[in-house]
Amino acid sequence: MGSIQTPITMRSSAILESSCGYLLQELQMIWDEVGEDQYEREKVLLDLEQECLEVYRRKVDSANISRARLHQELAESEAEFTHLLLSLGERSLPGRPGKMAGTLKEQLDSITPVLREMQLRKEERMNQFRAVQGQIQKISAEIAGQSEYDDSSSTVIVNENDLSLKKLEEYQIELQRLHKEKSDRLQRVEKYISTVQNLSTTLGMDSSVIITKVHPSLNELCGISKNISDSILAKLNSTVESLEEEKKTRLEKLHHLGKALTNLWNLMDTPYEDRQLFSHVTKLLSVSSAEISNPGSLTLDTIKQAEAEVERLDHLKASKMKELFLKKQIELEEICNRSHMEIPSQSEMDNIMNLINSGEIDHADLLMSMDEQISRAREEASSRKTIMEKVEKWMLARDEERWLEEYMRVSFYPLIDMICWHQLLLHLLNFFY
Repeated sequence: MGSIQTPITMRSSAILESSCGYLLQELQMIWDEVGEDQYEREKVLLDLEQECLEVYRRKVDSANISRARLHQELAESEAEFTHLLLSLGERSLPGRPGKMAGTLKEQLDSITPVLREMQLRKEERMNQFRAVQGQIQKISAEIAGQSEYDDSSSTVIVNENDLSLKKLEEYQIELQRLHKEKSDRLQRVEKYISTVQNLSTTLGMDSSVIITKVHPSLNELCGISKNISDSILAKLNSTVESLEEEKKTRLEKLHHLGKALTNLWNLMDTPYEDRQLFSHVTKLLSVSSAEISNPGSLTLDTIKQAEAEVERLDHLKASKMKELFLKKQIELEEICNRSHMEIPSQSEMDNIMNLINSGEIDHADLLMSMDEQISRAREEASSRKTIMEKVEKWMLARDEERWLEEYMRVSFYPLIDMICWHQLLLHLLNFFY
């Protein structure tokens, strides 16, 4: 290209010189005709020369500025390209010449498309970072319990100095960890909600009210994502513990009421059909809190009904006790009469009856005492029966002995020695006993 520029430059100079020479000749002719002196002529020529130099200088300065600008653009492009390589974590870009040659414009034209490609790759990589970091911020906000979160990409700040694949992978690993933590927290929340629902069903409570009280987002009807923050998990755990404690308290009440019902039924010989009405209460006596899950097993209505039944049976117990006491008194008297034993005095029995009427004696203890007396009377009667049987045997043996004595005295006394007689008598006595 230099071989082409030289003739053009020479031709331009020749044209300029011929044009200037023609004008200078014309100026000389004018001066000769006018009669301009030599001093003025030299001064004008000097001014013309100075003006030409200034024009050339301006053109040279403009060319220098243009060259400097091209150098700066090329340097900036090189610097930006290098920075993009470093920020993207790239060592080199395929297709880029190792060392550029040619004019400044040629070098600039050579690096411009490569730089544009790197800029596009940077923008694509930044979009990837924005997407990953945006999800990280969103999930982190959900875990922190922030109800309102602006998930627009404008809120994501990307570090443009490090857009390497290694850094992107680190963010992706962090995102996976947060996804897992979110999933774990959601599972814990769902487990807590399920436990609350089961406990509420057993206790006869409205689970939706309890869950909404913890946080409205936990209610499916709200239509918003569930709050999975630490504070909500703590509240759910506290709610479950409170419901489990209420479950234990109610079960203890029903255990107490069930035992009371059983004692009253046994005390008053309540029919099986009447007992079946509250079998759902007595069945809980052998069941622990963890084993109860049937709906409505521990409702307040169940407790109130059992309490009312215990209270009703308590009122009936006094009149029933009189009847039971009289039955056991008659049974005791019959045993004593059959065995010829002393019967408890009527005054003692009347005193006990007065205590029953006044409610100053424990009915269960009274019946237990009566049962003990009847048991002792039966034992005494049994022991007396054995003694009476022995007495009867002894009396029978004595009668037999007298008969033998009389018989031997009349028939065999002269023939049998007295010693032999006594031996025979002892033998007979041993036989009867």
